[in-house]
Amino acid sequence: MKTALTLLTLFLMASLAPTSSAADAAKTETAIIGGGCFWCVEAQYLLVKGVKNVVSGYAGGKTENPTYEDVCTGDTGHAEVIKVEFDPTVVTYKEIIDLFWDAHDPTSVTKEDGEHHGKFMPKGTAYQGNDYGSQYRSAIYYTSEEQHKIAEASKIEVQKKWKDPIATEIAPLKKFYPAEDYHQNFKALHPNQGYVRAVVDPKTEKFKHKLEEKGKIKPEAK
Repeated sequence: MKTALTLLTLFLMASLAPTSSAADAAKTETAIIGGGCFWCVEAQYLLVKGVKNVVSGYAGGKTENPTYEDVCTGDTGHAEVIKVEFDPTVVTYKEIIDLFWDAHDPTSVTKEDGEHHGKFMPKGTAYQGNDYGSQYRSAIYYTSEEQHKIAEASKIEVQKKWKDPIATEIAPLKKFYPAEDYHQNFKALHPNQGYVRAVVDPKTEKFKHKLEEKGKIKPEAK
């Protein structure tokens, strides 16, 4: 009787266990990138085919559990970034990084000392559009040596297309801190907000055309 029950148990466990193909299909990977205001980059990558989820947050600094206000001072060392969760069977990490160069200007640093928004910015300060400060720097934070190699190789290749040197920081991820809830999915939830209409929408639309050209846009985003 015990033998029969054991066999029945093993049979039921085997029938309920996910197949290897199902487990592989459910597997996702992550990329941590920063290209200026995270509202923009988040909205852009939500259009990419194979991207499952995007979370805006902070990385690359020294302050633990930073708030948005902390990061805006420029004193925490953190950059505004996004955590991209993607299906590697649909879009690879290399493609995520290759698209990154289309999402923003990776060469944007000030060419001389100056004052912006009432604050002194030394030569070499990162900026995107009218957003100035180290928190808006171009950055890729890798989580494995494979990601590191891919990011460096992609940067070398894309440099051929830019006159100015690419200023993107490529560094190991120490920790990713999710931003406050009100920053998440900002464009979709605040379509009429001033910054969204003036900055996020045009950048997202431009990126959308790039995705269409490369066949990397989600069908529902066309």
